[in-house]
Amino acid sequence: MYQQFQNYANWFGPIRQGAMQTRLWLEGLLQYADREDLRRWIGFYEQVELMGFTHERPDFEISEVTDSRGVPCEVSEELVFKTNFCHLLRFKKKMSKNEPKVLLVAPMSGHFATLLRHTLLTLLQDHEVYITDWLNIRDIPLSAGEFDLDAYTEQIISFLQFMGPSSHIVGVCQPTVSCLAAVSVMSAQKDPCTPRSMTLMAGPIDTRINPTKVNELATSKPIEWFEQNLVSPVPPQFKGAGRRVYPGFVQLSAFLSMNIERHKESFKKLYDFRRSAKDHEADQIANFYKEYFAVMDLPGKFYIETVKTVFQEHSLPRGLMTYKNTPVNPQAIKSTYLLTVEGERDDICGLGQTLAAQDLCSALPDYMKTHHLQAGVGHYGVFSGKKWASQIYPVVHQHIQSSHQSAPHA
Repeated sequence: MYQQFQNYANWFGPIRQGAMQTRLWLEGLLQYADREDLRRWIGFYEQVELMGFTHERPDFEISEVTDSRGVPCEVSEELVFKTNFCHLLRFKKKMSKNEPKVLLVAPMSGHFATLLRHTLLTLLQDHEVYITDWLNIRDIPLSAGEFDLDAYTEQIISFLQFMGPSSHIVGVCQPTVSCLAAVSVMSAQKDPCTPRSMTLMAGPIDTRINPTKVNELATSKPIEWFEQNLVSPVPPQFKGAGRRVYPGFVQLSAFLSMNIERHKESFKKLYDFRRSAKDHEADQIANFYKEYFAVMDLPGKFYIETVKTVFQEHSLPRGLMTYKNTPVNPQAIKSTYLLTVEGERDDICGLGQTLAAQDLCSALPDYMKTHHLQAGVGHYGVFSGKKWASQIYPVVHQHIQSSHQSAPHA
């Protein structure tokens, strides 16, 4: 499967590259004659250029942020910790001091961490932000070892320990399960680096509640079917040759098929905006798809264990999940403030699936638990876009600030 895709990508790549060069040449002509026929051709070649996936991580391109006081601040990006499978990046305003440290855990679900660029940019207004920059597994040689669900949780724990006491954690979508598991384990061990607060956003804590098409797909076949049909070896031309992976292009193709008419309409709008000289609107759509079509593969073992543990066996809400053969017990969480966030129109994580974490953390008093349901947003609107920035982020910020100023509990 993977080799067939790569053969196609190798063939179509030069066509896309040629379309990009032609588009740039035509854009140069616009400086001398801003004509509609030129813009039509620019719109056409832009469509050809976008019709395909890339496996290269885009840059975050965050050099400045406007803080909550409206003051522009220079931002530094630094690699502070790395493992075979992940780089921990720190983003910090150069003139800021003693802002709460937040670990933003990006999904390992087919996209690079840059998909959370807007989430990161918004959090930077008031916080020092660390983000998990997962590496594309197809570029990691077999000698680096396997990567499974325990390894994912272990990475989160290691990063929190590196950041030190009084940190905070924000998990978006798929990693919410491992975030809750990591905090449970650290709480049970009375680790001094247990985060002061935990924010779980649009994640599959309990997929038995309001199952979506994604959830139904995960339970429609036995786990052996997923392993035999959706996991494939990396082709020989890459460093991770022979490593069994769940290819990112398979994941993204599945997501695209769920909302194919919406994406067709977006590409039509992109062409119409470009033709009509509405370049700002066109650039917004084009930039989204450049990011959305940048895909990364998932380790095969991690993917299969996630499907089995999270979506088929519902191990965490049933009290059956383990970490290194030790039970994961959310009732051990007694000092970490909890916020869960859901979107009213989320078609990937149904309503109530993330909220389920509130009941699992039964040892937390009510005043340490908050839930926010955002009206009018789908899955991506929970952590990106206008409503994230104007309505959801203030709740997240208040949650972090309140827990940061409170004395730690025993």
